[in-house]
Amino acid sequence: MMHTTVGWHVELEFQEDETHTRAVAMVRLSDGSEVRAHGHASRHNSDSHQPRVGEEIAGARALNELAMQLLTKAHGEIDSASGRTSHSINV
Repeated sequence: MMHTTVGWHVELEFQEDETHTRAVAMVRLSDGSEVRAHGHASRHNSDSHQPRVGEEIAGARALNELAMQLLTKAHGEIDSASGRTSHSINV
């Protein structure tokens, strides 16, 4: 039996100001398609300025949304190939 190794590279980009961090996550799949998702974090006025924390929160939210989009894409492909509605794929 032959095994194929496939790798994905996920890219994260951030835009920040004093109170907001926005993240965009993107993965390019082996079929050439791209999936993009966004995440956001806001710093409360009483919190100290810690850009890394905002990146972690916004990045995690973008990656979570990316995961949900990939699951939806997989469901669509399963349904299309089988001609029926697939069972839920748990995270």
